[in-house]
Amino acid sequence: KDQNIFVYLNFKSKKLKSKKPYLYNLLVLNIGVLFISTSGVLGRYIALPPPISIWFRSLIAILILLLYCRYKKFTFKIEWKKYGLAVFCSGFLMALHWITYFFALQWSNVAIGMLSLFTYPIITVFLEPLFLPVKLQKRHLFLGILILFGIYFLVPDFNIQNTSTQGLLIGLFSAVSYSLRNIILKKSNAMGNESVQMIYQLAVVIILLLPVHWIYPNIDIRSQWPYLLILGIFTTAIGHTLFLGSFSHFRISTVSIISSIQPLFGVLLGIFFLSEIPDLKSMLGGALILSTVVIESRSSKPDK
Repeated sequence: KDQNIFVYLNFKSKKLKSKKPYLYNLLVLNIGVLFISTSGVLGRYIALPPPISIWFRSLIAILILLLYCRYKKFTFKIEWKKYGLAVFCSGFLMALHWITYFFALQWSNVAIGMLSLFTYPIITVFLEPLFLPVKLQKRHLFLGILILFGIYFLVPDFNIQNTSTQGLLIGLFSAVSYSLRNIILKKSNAMGNESVQMIYQLAVVIILLLPVHWIYPNIDIRSQWPYLLILGIFTTAIGHTLFLGSFSHFRISTVSIISSIQPLFGVLLGIFFLSEIPDLKSMLGGALILSTVVIESRSSKPDK
């Protein structure tokens, strides 16, 4: 009898320990999502051409991450023969995603810009099995459809002449770029620490976007520095590092669907800072998206 009690207590102890890392990783993922969601308000508010904003965003973020990695004594070595192409492609896709996303925000508003981007969980669900050894699950199909209905309630009437519709379309292009970038990183996640990965991607973005200083000459950024610093430090350096680190603990499609709470964070920030108040239809769409986050958070728990 005493032996049975010991086995039971040992089982309960292991069960509690297995839950703590999951809850901790889920909390870290959501904090990263919250920081990333500030990009909606900042992308809409910063009065600079998107390529210029993204270049300075990347420069600030890479400096912060370099200091952090030196402090933590992370190694910067990666197997370039094995991961060099993945570093370049992920950096290129990240630059493409950020620029088109900022154009989507400037052409429409925070809600449309962010929610057009958040078709990427649906895109990821279909693309992931083509690149990674995972199977398409019925649950993700259902949640993807639910997100699609949520977005339907938030977008304007489809009219190609409408700038909001144009913002929606370029936001969809941004979503494809973002999905492919995440899949590449998931596939090459063993290349090194997530902060180091982010540094190399940012370096690619900075190099690729150097010509924008000749395309947009005489741009005065002095009044924009406070917002660029927030964008570079909190949104990019901290937010994306936490988000990238979650790839080691969750399936990429799971991360994609959980992070769909970003538009809700973005809409709330838009109400507070930009006075962009969504209507009842928009709130219904947001509620549908939030429901997918709750369902996926519960469904993606590890086996008991």
